[in-house]
Amino acid sequence: MATELPLDSDGNIIIRIGHSPDPDDAFMFHAMTTNAFPTPGYRFVHELQDIETLNHRAMRKELEVSAVSIHAFPDISNDYALMNCGASMGEGYGPMVVALKGVTKEEAKANIIAIPGYKTSAYMGIKLCWGDSNYEVVPFDEIIPRILDGTYKSGLIIHEGQLTYAEHDLDVLVDLGIWWNEKTGGLPMPLGGNVVRRDLGREMMEDITMYTKMSIEHSISNPDEALEFAKKWGRGIDDATNREFVTMYVNDRTIDYKKEGRDSIRQFLKEGQRIGLIDSNFDVDGLKFIGSPEE
Repeated sequence: MATELPLDSDGNIIIRIGHSPDPDDAFMFHAMTTNAFPTPGYRFVHELQDIETLNHRAMRKELEVSAVSIHAFPDISNDYALMNCGASMGEGYGPMVVALKGVTKEEAKANIIAIPGYKTSAYMGIKLCWGDSNYEVVPFDEIIPRILDGTYKSGLIIHEGQLTYAEHDLDVLVDLGIWWNEKTGGLPMPLGGNVVRRDLGREMMEDITMYTKMSIEHSISNPDEALEFAKKWGRGIDDATNREFVTMYVNDRTIDYKKEGRDSIRQFLKEGQRIGLIDSNFDVDGLKFIGSPEE
């Protein structure tokens, strides 16, 4: 039975959506945020927090819908289902370890590496790629400044840092999107996804997934207004960088993971099981996606 949810003054069900304060998520949810199309019976309220905070909020079942790291999904899979839309996947690019010029991979591995969170997909990616090193959590938007001030030799950057690092004359020691693409014979690197809470009931889960997909399609079809909205969350990036970053992570695969995207998520989670970061009891092959043509 679906859980009871609060209603607004017009009798619409209030659905809280948690997503990251970065341009691609803002672009994705722009239409829902601004009521650009009707969503009969529902009112969507947005809560913006960094992805590691959202991962932990999902573990407490706090939000009806949330962006989460694929790495974190098995921990919440009893309570949430993955939507087949809203993917953040690196098509031959992804999180990267950067350092000041002259720092070698060996030096980086011998020192503490700043990471954006232990439940992020970026962290699981670097563990798969580099194995055991010393890692320390730093807020994602502080990683580059703390490399520059000498606090850390290197750091694992996500979000628009994947583009803006070049402004700071930093070297890339590894790009995990390239590494995963080569390792898997061309699959995109799975980073984030949208989840919807199971106790809402199947009908509501499908409704919310449909509206999320419509929001993504609306922004892709009407990019200028959505890009202007998204730029607010880009921490000072210019229009060209904003557009480049958004188009990296909001595209046809964001509307539908497609078979390669779903296969890549399953392979990523199996690799995580191999190194002990994902519960070995999690049924990777049985993973289903709300709104998928496979369902």
